[in-house]
Formats: sequence, structure tokens, C-alpha cells
Amino acid sequence: MNELKKHEKLLSNKQFQLKWGYIFILPSIIGLVAFHFGPMLFSLVISFTTWDMLTPARFIGLGNFQQLFNEPLVRISIRVTLYYALLTVPLVTTITFFTACLLNTGVKGISVYRTIFYIPSIVPIVASSALWLYIYNPMFGLLNSMLRAVGLPPQNFIFSTTGAVPGLAIMAVWMAGNAVVIYLAGLQGISQTLYEAADLDGANVFQRFIHITVPMMTPIIFYNMLMTLIGAMQTFTQAFIMTGGGPNNATLFYPLYIYQQAFRFQRMGFASTLSWVLFLLIAVLTALIFRSSKHWVFHENK
Repeated sequence: MNELKKHEKLLSNKQFQLKWGYIFILPSIIGLVAFHFGPMLFSLVISFTTWDMLTPARFIGLGNFQQLFNEPLVRISIRVTLYYALLTVPLVTTITFFTACLLNTGVKGISVYRTIFYIPSIVPIVASSALWLYIYNPMFGLLNSMLRAVGLPPQNFIFSTTGAVPGLAIMAVWMAGNAVVIYLAGLQGISQTLYEAADLDGANVFQRFIHITVPMMTPIIFYNMLMTLIGAMQTFTQAFIMTGGGPNNATLFYPLYIYQQAFRFQRMGFASTLSWVLFLLIAVLTALIFRSSKHWVFHENK
């Protein structure tokens, strides 16, 4: 009888905790529905309309989707965005990983270095853009001042069609300090017994790195690579502040093109269609990366 009462009391406590748990997460659920799912649903509805935000929307069916194939800037913006992602993802993934490996070698003052590498990632993107706009300035920028000091001619960097996207990719590496911290946490979580066993077998530093460090870090590499890809595909602020999409549409990223269509030309229906195409494009790329992960991501519990 006492056991039954204890069980009923335990069950009532669980139900009480569950009820209050739902109450505590209710504001987040309301915010998610009101500010994420709601606007997404609304944008899906108006993607089938033509709407300038001043007059009533007019239903046109698949007209906006058909118009995608007739807009040359759509192809240009997609090509620019994919080019930027193709540069940024490998650069950020490799440089931040090797930086974390160097910091994990027992260097003195590791907390100071960790802070130094992490600070750029928390600097507001507008401030970072203004800073790098000065660094890349073709007249009095920091980089050109250094080039002149060693007798080399100044460069246009982001103000040239060939150097714009690579320049923004380098800026993305500078801002990826959070990836360094995540890698460093993963490296410090690798069991030292694995390295000790490898030492007993006569493995050198390179062999330990290839056969222990890299396989054990593949889940974190996968995570950081995926997050970098999603972020690269949504790049907007840097191009908006630093180049405005130029020169000659060299930095007309897809999100910037969406912004222009929505708020400069008041084509809100067409901009919503572009947004859903971006969503589907990111979803496809994400699915491809997840599909490939079974061939190179090592899971310790398998």
C-alpha cells in the first residue's frame, strides 16, 4: 500500500514538473510561432502574389516562380553566393581547425589567445564591416600602406571584380573565432590514452594527427562546416555596407538581391519567392552534407 502511494506521489510530481516545464517554455514557443513560423507562412502565401506593400496583393499563381528564369540577376546572385560559400567553407574549416590544434599544444596563456581569437566573432557585424572597409581602402587602407612600405603597388581588393569575393572570404575567416573555441573544446575532450597507446606503437606526430585527432574531431568538423555553409549562403551585411553589391554585381549576394527586390523595388511577392528558393537551396546543400557524413564522420559509439 505504501509503495502504491509512493508511486502515485512520484507520478503526480512528474506531472507537476511537466506542467510547469510547459509553462516556462511557453514564451519561447509563442515567440517561435509569432516571429518565425508565422512570417514564414505569410511569405509563402504572398510568394504567389504580386504586392508592393501599398496596394492590395494580387494572386498570380506561379508567376513569380516563372519569372525567376527570366531575371539574369537571379543567376548572377546565385553564382556569386555559391562562389563565396565555396571559398569561405574550406578556408574557415581548415584555418580555424589548425589554429585550434596549435592552441592545444600546451602554449602558455591559452586563455588569452582563446579570447583574442574569439573577440572578432562577437564584434557587431556593422563595426567589423567598417573596420575592414578601412583595411581594404585602395587609397589609405592598412593593407595598401603595408604594400607601399615594401615597394609593391597598391591593390583594389574588394573594389575590384576579381578581388571582392576573396576579400570578403578572408574577412569571414577573421570573424570565425567561435569555431576555434568549439574546435579547442573538442580537442581537449579527446582521451589522452589514445595518444599514449599510439606512442607505444611508435606513431609520430603526423600519424597521431591523421589517425587519432582528425577522426575523433570529424563530428565537430561536420558541425562547424555545416554552420559555416549556412551562414555563407545568408551573407548580407558585409556586401550591403562595404560594396553595395558591386563592383559590377561582383558581390551581389542572393540575400542582398532579395533585400533589393523587397525594399528598393517594392516587389515583396517576388522577394518572398526568392526567399523560398534560398531556403530550398540551403536545405538541399544541407541534405547533401548529411548524406556524405556517413562516409567520413566517425561516431565513437558506433
